Amino acid sequence: MIVCRKRCNWTDCIPFKIILLMCSLFVGFKLYGFAIGADGKFAIAQVHYSGGGDWYGDRSTIPNWLKLLRTKTDVETADDRVIVKLTDRELYQYPMLYIVGHGEIRLSEKEVEALRFYLTHGGFLFVNDDYGLDKSFRREMKRVFRDQAFQPVPNSHQIYHCFYDLSGLPKIHEHDGEPAQGFGLFHDGRMVVYYVYSSDIGDGLEDPKVHPNDTPEVRELAAKMAVNIAVYALTH
Repeated sequence: MIVCRKRCNWTDCIPFKIILLMCSLFVGFKLYGFAIGADGKFAIAQVHYSGGGDWYGDRSTIPNWLKLLRTKTDVETADDRVIVKLTDRELYQYPMLYIVGHGEIRLSEKEVEALRFYLTHGGFLFVNDDYGLDKSFRREMKRVFRDQAFQPVPNSHQIYHCFYDLSGLPKIHEHDGEPAQGFGLFHDGRMVVYYVYSSDIGDGLEDPKVHPNDTPEVRELAAKMAVNIAVYALTH
């Protein structure tokens, strides 16, 4: 991994091979590059989706995640989460999206097209199953990538080693007792969707009072995995 020696905007921290990809919107011809607001700071956008699931969950996850990145890496970040819909014009301002929930997710045809375009033009999506999202999320992603199925991400994959050297995806919450599992969808050899099931990295990043039974050791594992996910998104 390449780490800057000084505090800088996230665009300065990325190897030249992934210099900002320019994306055209579906309406009009104005080009949008991945940028992070007027101040150029890295932000994570949480997706507001339909279907009845609690898309708004993990309220303290992204602020804590961004704080981790500021303290553990040289990436300058925003302070809080941004909320976007997949059809928002602002979608292309954010190189990384976050989806979370316990229940149903349903995408419109326009949202499916927008997400496919975003992911095949440099964007990255991290999805955290809070417990109950799995069935509907897999169904909707099959609409986004019709010819693909989720592939297990092996423990040797770079997402587990790009900043912290982890043995694999950590198990944060019990759920049904299944092992933590990471799955990926790929485009041109690049993992564009990373989906964690029966792990719950998002809950491990919440304020301690939200899940008071989480031990410091478990929270530390979630924090390290979260840093790796963001670093991977910014360098691949």
